[in-house]
Amino acid sequence: PSPGTLCRTKPTDLVFIIDSSRSVRPHEFEKIKVFVSRVIEALDVGPNATRVGVINYASAVRSELSLQGPQSKAALLQAVRRIQPLSTGTMTGLAIQFAISRAFSAAEGGRGSAPNFKKVAIVVTDGRPQDGVQDVSARARAAGIEIFAIGVGRVDMGTLRQMASEPLDEHVDYVESYSVIEKLTHKFQEAFCVVSDLCATGDHDCEQVCVSIPGAYRCACRDGFSLNSDGKTCTACSGGLGSALDLVFLIDGSKSVRPENFELVKKFINQIVDSLEVSDKQAQVGLVQYSSSVRQEFPLGQFKSKKDIKAAVKKMSYMEKGTMTGQALKYLVDSSFSVINGARPGVPKVGIVFTDGRSQDYISDAAKKAKDSGFRMFAVGVGNAVEDELREIASEPVAEHYFYTADFRTISKIGKKLQMKICVEEDPCECKSIVKFQTKVEDLINSLQQ
Repeated sequence: PSPGTLCRTKPTDLVFIIDSSRSVRPHEFEKIKVFVSRVIEALDVGPNATRVGVINYASAVRSELSLQGPQSKAALLQAVRRIQPLSTGTMTGLAIQFAISRAFSAAEGGRGSAPNFKKVAIVVTDGRPQDGVQDVSARARAAGIEIFAIGVGRVDMGTLRQMASEPLDEHVDYVESYSVIEKLTHKFQEAFCVVSDLCATGDHDCEQVCVSIPGAYRCACRDGFSLNSDGKTCTACSGGLGSALDLVFLIDGSKSVRPENFELVKKFINQIVDSLEVSDKQAQVGLVQYSSSVRQEFPLGQFKSKKDIKAAVKKMSYMEKGTMTGQALKYLVDSSFSVINGARPGVPKVGIVFTDGRSQDYISDAAKKAKDSGFRMFAVGVGNAVEDELREIASEPVAEHYFYTADFRTISKIGKKLQMKICVEEDPCECKSIVKFQTKVEDLINSLQQ
């Protein structure tokens, strides 16, 4: 479904402030108009919903469309099509001042006095202003106007930051050229979308639990129930509380990981631990850290509750040396999953290997032995991790068992996808309730590509 149909926009007074100084070529200006039109197309426009205004500026400022103008979608799009570039200088500060004193004013149709109306300005510019923007932008923000700054090409990033509202990473965007400005349309369609949360609005058909994902939803079931193949209804399970599972984390503590990232890795581990049912009969968790050497932080079964495991993970100190992944994998096979170290015979064994760089030793033999021993191996790589190594560690089908992301801050997304439920064939109810890794991986890949 297109975001437009799922979107009910919060009543907003939205004013576009667009730069048509002489550095913006006529065909580039057309691209800005397409961008503005696309955002308008996705909005709920109307006198009591979102109203749109457009200010066009160069050395002078021209109001092309006021908030009290005709507010049907067709009329707005027609007005945007008619806008012509001014092709003179770049008085961005003047344009923002015009927005405060004129465009958002009650006389021009601004509804600022009503508390539930948002005031939003989207500034698009490709140059350095010839006047100051810092003070006037601060006044605009103080007047309750939320400012998004979009910079194109050789724009001065500093001035974008001076204009934009906090948090800056949500309000400052940069595109290399006008030809790609359209890729921001989705961001703004979502930014004005107040109910991309279909669960909250009841637009769903889940029998028990609705889980929101942007612009859509999926159904889930309460504990003790499994989701039927229709993806909506639930069946009660006989006694399946979560399968027995021996899970060992193998964590890279090499110095390239950096202390603040090591903390993110711990959160990532605990996120997965959170999704398990921990007990003697169900999941047991072990943790091994490696850098130039291998250190067992705690063996399988030492801690009997989620709380204790999570506390032990938080306490783990950081080794900060080399990256001997091969040696660590060998330890996993020979020691971690041995009965002496708490592993239970006949219980599925899962290893999650986490690394951020190339191994300094040879991993092939140990990686193969782990898989040949019947362990289900997942490889998670961040930053400089080597994709071939991750694939070598991962179980078949490889695409479902290895994950890579460039940035530590996104590993929590991987954690969500990795939340493990390993299927134990004896109890068919158990199996059905296990969301197959396939879908997890597809979600993961999607979320990393966004």
